[in-house]
Amino acid sequence: MLFLSKKQDWTGNIRGDVLAGLVVALALIPEAIAFSIIAGVDPKVGLYASFCIAVISAFLGGRPGMISAATGAMALLMVTLVKEHGLQYLLAATLLTGVLQVIAGYFKLGSLMSFVSRSVVTGFVNALAILIFMAQLPELTHVTWHVYAMTAAGLGIIYLFPYLPWVGKLLPSPLICIVCLTIVAIMFDVDIRTVGDMGELPDALPIFLWPQVPLNLETLQIILPYSAPLAVVGLLESLMTATIVDELTDTTSDKNRECKSQGIANIGAGLLGGMAGCAMIGQSVINIKSGGRGRLSTLIAGTLLLIMVVFLDEWISKIPMAALVSVMIMVSIGTFSWRSIINLKEYPLSTNVVMIATVTVVVWTHNLAFGVFVGVLLASLFFANKISHFMYVESSLDQARGTRTYQVVGQVFFNSADKFTTAFDFKEALEKVVIDVHRAHFWDITSVTALDKVVIKFRREGAEVELIGLNEASTTIVDRFGIHDKPEEIEKVLGGH
Repeated sequence: MLFLSKKQDWTGNIRGDVLAGLVVALALIPEAIAFSIIAGVDPKVGLYASFCIAVISAFLGGRPGMISAATGAMALLMVTLVKEHGLQYLLAATLLTGVLQVIAGYFKLGSLMSFVSRSVVTGFVNALAILIFMAQLPELTHVTWHVYAMTAAGLGIIYLFPYLPWVGKLLPSPLICIVCLTIVAIMFDVDIRTVGDMGELPDALPIFLWPQVPLNLETLQIILPYSAPLAVVGLLESLMTATIVDELTDTTSDKNRECKSQGIANIGAGLLGGMAGCAMIGQSVINIKSGGRGRLSTLIAGTLLLIMVVFLDEWISKIPMAALVSVMIMVSIGTFSWRSIINLKEYPLSTNVVMIATVTVVVWTHNLAFGVFVGVLLASLFFANKISHFMYVESSLDQARGTRTYQVVGQVFFNSADKFTTAFDFKEALEKVVIDVHRAHFWDITSVTALDKVVIKFRREGAEVELIGLNEASTTIVDRFGIHDKPEEIEKVLGGH
């Protein structure tokens, strides 16, 4: 059931989840503001969305410990809609995005993740690590030396604090980094960019807000071209992030439940004046590395985010961006699969091409869906090409009987069908041809057409043809679509009717 969760998901790691949730909440604030600015809306739209999505996914999500909120990948898809039609149409598009994602969950589209190869996941992870680092560069260019000093100090705290006896394991180092640098910035009145400079924080709690748009076909025609890609990108990023967190925590997750959860969370965000969002790999990694494992960490992150921006805005606005940049650089370094660089020498060329292509497309377009699509497409093509090489045909001749037996071995499908047909000698004078397919499998219409072609050609040459050894699955597709054993169909092909 969607609402059922194990007690262990909530109470199994209370201290770790609370502290990790606090770190994530602090890291979410500037990102939510930045993504709102990208989308062209007020900062509160992103902040309200992050609160709502995180809280709902904490209860309904299929992956405990994963953080969902407003994201840059989704914000980029909203720019034109906001510019041309305004906020109300964005809220309507957010609602439709949620509906589409819930439908995807009930159609079990989360299971499609099984088609995403390991090399695509690695490329996706590396691309996101690069994008996370690149997103910090504006905070590190054309700035004073104070920013570099604070960022370096922050990284020093993050990586060295865990080595302190007892306390190093007790508190998450990213939280210590944020607190220490904020204290230093306030005490010494350092002239440095802060969270408050990102945009005005909201001063009120979100309220129920039905989009003020006409409920007609014209509205649907406006929002559907935006909602459909938002739903796809949101699910892709969420499911890929869930896969990565699965590996980090050595646990499993329910991908179809995650689809429904993201959909319901986006519906909730749209009704509370927020924009569409999805899982965030950066914040999810922060959560895991800070000790968060259960649903409580996601709930704490969303709840504290709202409490801090509404009631503690005076203090939150003083957090130096350099502290948060340090945390995100740590995330970038920790997310990137450094092992994949070493593996370039060991792995097959096709695997490396898929990984590098995924990274290149994601970084070039800043669109996760394009990168994953290219990666999956290339991986599928390479796999089909590789499998086709394992299909071969052997033959033996019984001269006394004038019979040649062809033994087909391997997978016959669209990419190996031509190789299958060219393996037969149709000009050889034979009384009988036996095609033994005990060790073969026919997968698609192309392979069935190839089989028909071979049988009919031999019959035209005057040979009797016997097909033996079809397995049950191959028999089903050959009986349904094959014509070599259907005289009336052969007549049509030859022009009889």
